[in-house]
Amino acid sequence: MSNQTILRISRELSQIQRGSDLSIAVGCQEQDVRHVKALIIGPHGTPYEYGFFEFSIVFGAEYPSKPPKVEARTTNGGRTRFNPNIYAGGKVCLSILGTWHGERPGEEWSSAQGLESILWSIQSLMSNSPYENEPGYENAKGTEDKKMNDLYCAKIRHETLRIAVIQKLEEALGIQPDGSVALHKDSTKSGSGDEDEENEEENESRTLKLKFEPFKDLFKRRFLWYYEHYMTTVLEYSPKHKDGSDFTKMPFEGGGNTMDGKFRYGDLGKRLVRIKEVLRDETNAWAAEGSALNERESSKAAFILRQSEQLGDYFKQKKCNNVSVELEDNNPFVWLMTYYGQPMTRLDGGIFKIRVSISPRFPDEQPRVKVESPIYHHRVSKDGVLCYFPRKPDELRNHIESIAEALEEESPPYDPRTIVHPEATKLLWGSDSDKKRYYRQLRRSFQRTTEEPS
Repeated sequence: MSNQTILRISRELSQIQRGSDLSIAVGCQEQDVRHVKALIIGPHGTPYEYGFFEFSIVFGAEYPSKPPKVEARTTNGGRTRFNPNIYAGGKVCLSILGTWHGERPGEEWSSAQGLESILWSIQSLMSNSPYENEPGYENAKGTEDKKMNDLYCAKIRHETLRIAVIQKLEEALGIQPDGSVALHKDSTKSGSGDEDEENEEENESRTLKLKFEPFKDLFKRRFLWYYEHYMTTVLEYSPKHKDGSDFTKMPFEGGGNTMDGKFRYGDLGKRLVRIKEVLRDETNAWAAEGSALNERESSKAAFILRQSEQLGDYFKQKKCNNVSVELEDNNPFVWLMTYYGQPMTRLDGGIFKIRVSISPRFPDEQPRVKVESPIYHHRVSKDGVLCYFPRKPDELRNHIESIAEALEEESPPYDPRTIVHPEATKLLWGSDSDKKRYYRQLRRSFQRTTEEPS
C-alpha cells in the first residue's frame, strides 16, 4: 500500500474523530490504519434507535480507486440479520461497495467518496421502513405490506435492544447470564510504587493489542445517556408482545439469513437495570482504586491531583467566579464541583452540586458526571446523568468548562442523539406553551437548590 493511500485513510479517520457527528465513530490501532473498526448508532425514531452497530473495514492497496471491504459485526454470532441489506453472515449490500448493483447513475463507487460516506450510506438503511430495502419490495405500500413492515420493525426493535445494546454492555462489563460479574485483575493491589504501575500498564497495553476494543467506554457513557429511552421502549412494547411469542418470519428470510426469536421484554428490562447497577458499582470502584493509587503516591494520582490544583489559578485568569472544585476525602479521582447560576441567566441564583468521577485510566476512560442537585434540564437525565461535550477530552479542565456550558445552554440546536431527558426535550422544542412549561420547571428546580441545606 502506498504512502499516499495510507495518508488518505489517516486523514479520513482523523476527520471523523474530530467531527461533531455523534452517530458514527471509528478506531484503529496505530500500527495498521488499513484495518478499521467503525460504529454506527441507530437513528432516532427508527426500530434501530440508539443501538450500537459495529462494522469492520479493510482497506485494500487499490483504495480509493476501489472501495474497502465492509463486514457487519453486530450479528449475534452470525445468527441475526438486522436488515435486508445487512446479512447475518456480515455481508453489507450497497451499490457504492460493489456488493449490490444500483439502478440509478451515480450509485456506484467513486474515488471522491470515502469512509464517512460509506457509514452514512449504511446508516440510511436503518430506517422506519426496512421492509422496503429488500429488492422487489421497494414500492410495498399496501395495507398488507404496511402490516409486514410493522411486524418486521417490531422484532428489529426488540433485537436492537437485546443484541446491539444489552449484549454489548454485558460483554463490556463482564456480566454473566446469572447477573454476576466476572472477576477482573485487582487494580488496587499493594505495590512499591511506579515500578509496579509500569508493569501494570505494560500488561494492559499487551492485552489491548490482543483484543482491540475502541468503543468500550463509549458504550458505557451512551448507555447512561439513553437508559431512560431503553426502559421506555420496554414499558411501551412489552404489553404489545406477550413474553414467549414468536417473531414473524419475513418472506425474504431463509437459509440461515434470518432474524428468528421470541419476544422477552420482561427479561430485557431486568438486564437493563442490572447493567446500570454494575455501571454504578464500577464508577464507585474508580474512587476506591484512585484512593489506593493516591496512598501509593502513584504518578497517575499525582497527574490528576496536579490538574485539580491548577484549576483555581485558571478560573482566576478567566475571571470565572461561579465554579469551584474540591476533592472528596482528598481523593484526586473524585471532584466535587459547585456551579453557581450566572446573574441575568435562567439559572440565576441556583446552586448545583455535581460529582465528577475520574477513572484511573483517564483519558482512555472518560469521566462520569452526575448532577446531584435535582434539576429539570434537557441535558440532565432524571437521575442526574449529564450529557456534555468536552472539546479537549484529554484535559480535565475542559471537562469542567464543558459541564458549565451544558448547564448554561439556552438555545441549543435540536439533536435527537443528545436526548437524555425525553420529557424536558419534548417541552423545550415544543409549542410556545410547552417552552414556558419547560422554563417554569427549570426555574422551580434551581430555586429549590437554595432552599435545601447544602
